[in-house]
Amino acid sequence: MRVVFLGTPEFAVPSLAALARRFDIALVLTQPDRPKGRGRHLAEPPVKVLARSLGLPVLQPERLDEATMRPVFEQAGAEALVVVAYGLKIPDWLLALPPRGAINVHGSLLPAYRGAAPVNRAIVNGDERTGVTTMLLASRMDAGPMLLQRTTAIGPEETAGEVTARLAELGAGLLVVTLDGLASGIVQPREQDEALATIAPKLKKEDGLIDWTYGARQIVNLVRGVNPWPGAYTHLDGKPLKVWKAAIAARPAEAMAAKSGRGSAASAPSPGTVLAASLNDGLVVACGVGESVALLNVQTEGKKPLTAPEFLRGRSLAAGTVLG
Repeated sequence: MRVVFLGTPEFAVPSLAALARRFDIALVLTQPDRPKGRGRHLAEPPVKVLARSLGLPVLQPERLDEATMRPVFEQAGAEALVVVAYGLKIPDWLLALPPRGAINVHGSLLPAYRGAAPVNRAIVNGDERTGVTTMLLASRMDAGPMLLQRTTAIGPEETAGEVTARLAELGAGLLVVTLDGLASGIVQPREQDEALATIAPKLKKEDGLIDWTYGARQIVNLVRGVNPWPGAYTHLDGKPLKVWKAAIAARPAEAMAAKSGRGSAASAPSPGTVLAASLNDGLVVACGVGESVALLNVQTEGKKPLTAPEFLRGRSLAAGTVLG
């Protein structure tokens, strides 16, 4: 099968690599080079880097304008488009152009978590399973007919970055099976159940702000779900404190407060209160419903991430300090 591949970030790289081993790739489209890092130097998208190493032709249009791009796609003569995290909406004229349509790999078990951040939202919500879905793209976001799905567990400590990397590999394998099944007629589209549809909107920086009134499990899930971007954060002395890893503390907040002499086992400290800040007890913070969270890996502004012991060796932090 001859295909045109559209993708941009690291998530799309395994899919392009898998397709290149099995199918005729006429053309690769990816987004333009963008400024990246502190120096804001132009960086090539990961898909472009792989495509060039494979000797595949690459285009990087700013937008899929019909007058400009239709002749390009028609000349490519592809039976299908394959779209994996391309980052731009595929216009209706292009969806209708290839005989087999546009096949997409999405990082959720549709119809759950339609949108740009399915893995992040699943982890933040405490889901224990996720997966990948191949589907035919339609005008509405992630609402097209489904083709195949594969399910996987979410580990209790896995971050969004770690799960996304696993799903990229899982999706690449499923994509090959899907294209083979479409070619043979074994795979047939099936409509999504709209009653079960949920949305996973794109993350914003403020989505990483920790609300200490939440329970310990919710906070730990937030820390996992927004890692690596935007990263969970709170404020210490008015400055951002990133939290890269956290765990539910073994002892409830009241007991920790009583040990520190700042409360009794009958009175819960205010959410956000530092209950312990020592090499023996670690860095423990009170949260909602009388629970507490151990901060295991943190980062102050302009510094590198540190384990709690490393952080506490470098600065004095008293129990009773309030984060927020």
